[in-house]
Amino acid sequence: MVVFLDAIEKALTGKPCSERDYDLKIFSTKLREVVKEYDIKFDPENLVSSDNSLADDIFKAAFDFYCEVGTYCNDTERIIKFDENEIKEGLKNAPSKIVFGEGVDAGTMVPRKPEDKTLPWRFLGAGGVAVSCEEVFMGLVENYAKIPIANAITTPTLTRVNGIRIRPYSPLEILGSIRTIVLGREAIRRAGRPGLPIMNSIATADSAIALIAGLHPEYGLRPTDGYMVATLAELKTNFDLLNRVCALKSLGLPTAAIFGPIYGGYCGGPEGTAVATVAYHLMGALVYQAGWFLAFPIHIKHIASSMPELLWVASVYAQAISRNTHLLALYYNYTAAGPCTEMCLYEIAAQHTAAVTSGVSIETGGIAKGRREDYLTPVEPKFAAEVAYAVAGMKREDANDIVKNLASKYVNKIVDPPIGSKFQECCDIKTGKPSRKCLNIYEGVKKELKDLGLDLNRTE
Repeated sequence: MVVFLDAIEKALTGKPCSERDYDLKIFSTKLREVVKEYDIKFDPENLVSSDNSLADDIFKAAFDFYCEVGTYCNDTERIIKFDENEIKEGLKNAPSKIVFGEGVDAGTMVPRKPEDKTLPWRFLGAGGVAVSCEEVFMGLVENYAKIPIANAITTPTLTRVNGIRIRPYSPLEILGSIRTIVLGREAIRRAGRPGLPIMNSIATADSAIALIAGLHPEYGLRPTDGYMVATLAELKTNFDLLNRVCALKSLGLPTAAIFGPIYGGYCGGPEGTAVATVAYHLMGALVYQAGWFLAFPIHIKHIASSMPELLWVASVYAQAISRNTHLLALYYNYTAAGPCTEMCLYEIAAQHTAAVTSGVSIETGGIAKGRREDYLTPVEPKFAAEVAYAVAGMKREDANDIVKNLASKYVNKIVDPPIGSKFQECCDIKTGKPSRKCLNIYEGVKKELKDLGLDLNRTE
């Protein structure tokens, strides 16, 4: 059985290779080969695919691809590679369920299948998007926790400590990481859900040492929270990321591998991006020994995931994983538009309808491309959870009609999307209550979705 130490040894002893050669001669070249070999083609008429053989071919292509290219370690300039039996064993030994949270707020994340009636795990909040001050942080997280159907919370990133801008790898980063956890725990307590898991590790932590600082048993994250470790594009890692895995695995904490294959970069078009997204799951299971997985395929230019090609990627990668493994897989949304806009809600609905009906669960965040401080409200995560609830069990053909309809409402605005409003501009900063304008937009889009056959008032 492959263990974490095996991955570290391979990082030290694997085949030497320059990063440029890995990108151009190994990763890109082999990816084009497997896409051609398995005849994988984007279908603009079926953004939510119903083709089981396509999903299975994408999985086979990704398996062959990862066997050949492995994972590149930047610090050693070597390739971490696993053979076919090691990969199969890694997938077999990955957890098929994990309990997160405590007391009445505890829940069990389980795998799903396409068109599965099993409700997806709803991991709601900011997705690590930055906020300018602690007051905005508290207002957001408390109101995320008040969403009744939230299974877990994802917090924002603090950019300042006592008004001082945080500098990565400085004492301010450590103080900010500690402050993030203290505030997050207090916010969910105020919401009356103290056992609700915080599952995006410590969003403010930009280094392994800052993450470890937030694991203190008195004030830090708990064993029932979730811990994320990022990968580098494409299929890469480094010692700082591996150090995080090492610390988390040593404490027996539930670790996620998170990854954002870049459409239009070394992955090429939608076909290569779909194959690479599946390959990242294999990397996560083998290199990080991850128990759960979060994917966010993203456009290199538009920094969003809602364009038709990436809706197709979300659907087919999710089906490839859900049909061929028992991995605990989630999809994370990036929208081009900002909060308190119809376009933002259309993008969220399209992405999560494609992902959930294809067999995965969800994390929310990435509003306004995830680039603007304070461009977050509690409305978008609540809406995303309601969409995920509503589409569980939906036929893929029906989901495809809805997703195509939604995409037609915003696709021409992707290049110049509305930026929306900051939290403090469209919500009461003390209570988090949305403005009437924000609620009118939310209620109007809900009515549109109901007319399309999607009832967001589903309760069971």
